Amino acid sequence: MKFQPDRLEGANAISRHEPGCVWVNGEPWRSNLLVPTRGAAQAWSAGAFDGLLPADFEAALALQPELVLFGSGARLRFVAPALLRALIERGVGVETMDTPAACRTFNVLSSEGRRVVAALLLEDPAIPTA
Repeated sequence: MKFQPDRLEGANAISRHEPGCVWVNGEPWRSNLLVPTRGAAQAWSAGAFDGLLPADFEAALALQPELVLFGSGARLRFVAPALLRALIERGVGVETMDTPAACRTFNVLSSEGRRVVAALLLEDPAIPTA
C-alpha cells in the first residue's frame, strides 16, 4: 500500500492554510494570491471581497487556465456574474468555494495535471468578516 501523496513533478502544491496565510510549496503567503498548476505563485492585486473588480479576475487569464478556483475567504460568498465575464467568454470554468476548500481542490486537480488556477482571498484574522 502506498502512503506517500501523489504529486505531479513540477506542479505547485498548497501544503497548509489557516486564516490569513497559505503555504505554497512550503513558502508562506499572507496576501491574496494566484496559484497556477505550474509556474510561480504570485500576489493577486484583488482587494477585499466587497471591492472585487472585473480586472481582478482578468488577471487569472494571463495564466491560461481551463478552470479558476475562486477562494472567497473564510466563508463561501458568490460574486456577481459580471465580474467573471472575461473568464466565461473565453470558456474558462469558474468554481467558487471558501478559501480552505479551494486549497484542497487545487491540490487534487493540480496533481491530475489540470490547468487550474487558485485565486485566493486571504483575510486578516484580526478583522471580522460580516
